[in-house]
Amino acid sequence: MSRGGGKGLSLKDKLDGNELDLSLCDLNEVPVRELAALPKATVLDLSCNNLISLPSDFCSLMHLVKLDLSKNRLQQLPLDFGRLVNLQHLDLLNNRLVTLPVSFAQLKNLKWLDLKDNPLDPVLAKVAGDCLDEKQCKQAAVKVLQHMKAIQSEQDRQRQRKLQAEREMEKKREAEQRAKEAQERELRKREKAEEKERRRREYDAQKAAKQEMEKKTKKETVQTRKPASSSRPPQPPRHKPSWSRSVLRVLLFVLFCILCALAACKLTELQRQPLCVSVNTLYEDVVAALQNHKTLQNMLQHNSQQ
Repeated sequence: MSRGGGKGLSLKDKLDGNELDLSLCDLNEVPVRELAALPKATVLDLSCNNLISLPSDFCSLMHLVKLDLSKNRLQQLPLDFGRLVNLQHLDLLNNRLVTLPVSFAQLKNLKWLDLKDNPLDPVLAKVAGDCLDEKQCKQAAVKVLQHMKAIQSEQDRQRQRKLQAEREMEKKREAEQRAKEAQERELRKREKAEEKERRRREYDAQKAAKQEMEKKTKKETVQTRKPASSSRPPQPPRHKPSWSRSVLRVLLFVLFCILCALAACKLTELQRQPLCVSVNTLYEDVVAALQNHKTLQNMLQHNSQQ
């Protein structure tokens, strides 16, 4: 491993039991892959190098128990730094840290912490305090963990409130969508009912017009068959003639016909014809018989008076 972070020197040459000393190596980056191959190295010293940041895969070195990153130029720690759950001793002296990642609260086994000589946020600096002796460094670990846990809880609450607000907003949007769909359904239903009512009125109008046309046609047909019947004044009902009058009229008609025949046979040239001779003879016999029948003569006189 070269001073620039390249390869050339094996890390095993720097391993002493469970301690791996990489301090004063002028490192610009951490050889995470080589470190991961040495799980026995639970104590890692990276102090006095030129580290500006730690790679995200550095947090995969979960076997680390003690880590010294003092006197580098670290501006921030990886967001998932809390994955180093076995870490008990952490030295961040003299870096350029302002804040710590919220995941720092997951370092439940942390017993010792030094954050001196960092441009920390005032609140975090007050919580961490000084780390001038063992007791203060232990207190710093406890207080910073509590502080970061409080921040994590607050962020969780904010996240929950945000999630709840998003859920309520989603419910509101769904309710508005349902109301809009219900309104659209009601509108379509109303339009359908109005269309049906319009078609029904058109049907009734067409039916009424058809019936009116049929009545008019029928009336015109009747008027064509009887053109003058409607203009004639009503006539009084005729009384049904009695039976005797009908018989009398028939007899008078027959008598009239006989008289016409007699007149023809007596007054015309037909009187010399054999038929007329017979008719004249018959007439004279009838007249003679009627003169002898007074009752019939009286009846004839009575009817002639009427």
